Amino acid sequence: MSSLIYEGKKMKLTTDLCDEYEEDLITGSLQLLPLQFNMYGKKRQIAGEVTTIKALEDNSMVRKTLGSKGDGRILLIDGGGSRRFALMGGDLGQVAEKNSWQGVIVFGCIRDVAELSVLDVGVWALGTCPRKSIKKNSGSINENIYIENVLISSGDYCAADEDGVIISKKKLY
Repeated sequence: MSSLIYEGKKMKLTTDLCDEYEEDLITGSLQLLPLQFNMYGKKRQIAGEVTTIKALEDNSMVRKTLGSKGDGRILLIDGGGSRRFALMGGDLGQVAEKNSWQGVIVFGCIRDVAELSVLDVGVWALGTCPRKSIKKNSGSINENIYIENVLISSGDYCAADEDGVIISKKKLY
């Protein structure tokens, strides 16, 4: 796999980051998301500052956030692990790419896999669902979220690749 260049530096793989920052894993300032996320976007390795969204089965806040400048950030969506609706599809993938988001990680489902696979954005999710989300303008942006007992806040840092997703309170790369 080719390495990502992030802010002018070659990004390390999540495995290398875990090896290098083992003490941070022990203290909890570096954490692994203990789930098997599937990769769907063209980018296979991402790193950046996190923006969080809590959005159960409604992607209104996802659309609003991806419509703003991403500046290389990663959108991390707490969809409650729901598999009943997709929180992102090809249209939002195009919006993310256009607005320079590094990637999107969904604790929930996505759809339009073929469309997402050719976009220059990283996409990780629990799975797919062909059903679009509901639209009630519910959800919240920049809220602390918990995914499998891992606290994630806007301003944290994330790295994701084929080996997993890690969250850090400090910049590692």
